[in-house]
Amino acid sequence: MKLTLSQFQDAFALALQGRPAPQLAALTEQPAFAVYRNTVMAGCVDALCANFPSVLTLVGRPWMEAAAVAYVRQALPDDPRLVLYGSAFADLLARLQGEHGLPYLAEVARLDALWNEAFCALDAPCLDLRALAGMATCDLARSVLCPRGNARWHWCDAHPAYSLWRCGREQLAWQHDQPWVGEGVLFVAGPEGVGHQPLEKGGCAFLQACAAGQPLEQASQHAHHAQPDLDFTDLLARLVGARVFLSLNVH
Repeated sequence: MKLTLSQFQDAFALALQGRPAPQLAALTEQPAFAVYRNTVMAGCVDALCANFPSVLTLVGRPWMEAAAVAYVRQALPDDPRLVLYGSAFADLLARLQGEHGLPYLAEVARLDALWNEAFCALDAPCLDLRALAGMATCDLARSVLCPRGNARWHWCDAHPAYSLWRCGREQLAWQHDQPWVGEGVLFVAGPEGVGHQPLEKGGCAFLQACAAGQPLEQASQHAHHAQPDLDFTDLLARLVGARVFLSLNVH
């Protein structure tokens, strides 16, 4: 049976993952293919360990490598930028929670992945606070503040995900008096690297609404609904200062 290019690629990917690929038996039964498969597997595992350093610190290399092997067998890289490999790794860790007993591990993995996404995103002109100061109130309320592509945010209700992520990423000791409460984080990439800072629940809700195209007035209402005691003026100043938004003339 002659395979199309697409069929060959699918079968070859299955063979690399150690799955049956009878159409390629003549190829996969050669000793050299096993060497090639092991090399690909090792490269993917190394990429996942590099892409999720906070997770690696929390669980140790042997456990991380075993989880990475399980992930590689489900999903090979589909982007030449290996720094973005592992987009669904957090979902795998969530499914493996019964084995590792760390309910926060998947959330930490999500933050590692968001850091990578911010790092790889294209830069774009950012909003100048003076542009908002010169606008009429009614025009400002109708304006849509679009987050830049190199900004990422995440809120975790159940765990101090940002503090856990920082401890893993920066090799910090966990403080035993650290409150076990929900936390959010904001990542913004710039020329100096990817900056990060805590972000409250209302801030995450606001950015989510902005990303969905809601005008400022509606997005602020969404933020207050998520966090009634939110100081929105302070939030907006912090986000503009962090260079989160595109300039108003770039959409």
